[in-house]
Amino acid sequence: MSTATAAPLSPAPDATRSFGLVQKLREVVVLTGRNFVHIAREPLQLSDVTIQPVLFTLLFVYVLGAGVVLAGGGSYKDFAIPGLLALNLTTSAIGTAVGLSTDLRSGVIDRFRTLPMWRPVVLVARSLTDVLTAIICTAFVIGTGLVIGWRPDSTAGDVIAGVAIFLFFNYALSWVCACIGMVSDDPETAQGLGLVVLFPLAIVSNALVPTAHMPAVLRAIADWNPVSAVTAACRHLFGNPNPSASIHAWPMQHPVLAALLWSVALVAIFAPLATLLYRRRTTD
Repeated sequence: MSTATAAPLSPAPDATRSFGLVQKLREVVVLTGRNFVHIAREPLQLSDVTIQPVLFTLLFVYVLGAGVVLAGGGSYKDFAIPGLLALNLTTSAIGTAVGLSTDLRSGVIDRFRTLPMWRPVVLVARSLTDVLTAIICTAFVIGTGLVIGWRPDSTAGDVIAGVAIFLFFNYALSWVCACIGMVSDDPETAQGLGLVVLFPLAIVSNALVPTAHMPAVLRAIADWNPVSAVTAACRHLFGNPNPSASIHAWPMQHPVLAALLWSVALVAIFAPLATLLYRRRTTD
């Protein structure tokens, strides 16, 4: 009587391979390039960072701006452009959720799992892609603002610092949206959930109107809203009208520090959570 010996199961690819920094960076670059190839094939994917910012800027400046009077004077254009940057960069972060949900539903993530890849590379490449598209969005908002007469009243270094704060906040939000993409069954659900979370965050803030005349409860929420902190920080750095500077809430008195703390906190909480959700979603 003979006995058969079962062949040992092969371990998962990333259990047998160590990933050095150079290898990780190479894989991030490859998958980021893949994301841009998809965008090149479907350019309308960029409509939320190209067409939408221009429309929002023109509509809010010339329609809403006609009825807004700033305390102490000042141009609504100068007040609105930092707020419109915050509004557009916040809402465009939904693309992270939609992109990840699309990849999960199409089965491409399952193909990636058969390759000897660093597992979190999908999330890192997606967040990097969205930061790069956020740069495009920033260029369109600032370009439109310059055309209609907006001007920063500060040094070039302060303007660059303000833009960097916006991009860091967008990067932090991309991890929030990555979690939304992980818990969504399809891209439509991801987009809907993203709007439910991010649109109120962008609107209940000082982005488009001063908070001084809001009802007390709503004003307190708006003054502690991370979007308000980022917007106030950039108005301060751009040298634009910043009525929030007269509000005694701590984030409005220290907007640059508050904006950085909010962004760091969002990354610290949601990046590990997104990685955990991704592992659970892609584990049989």
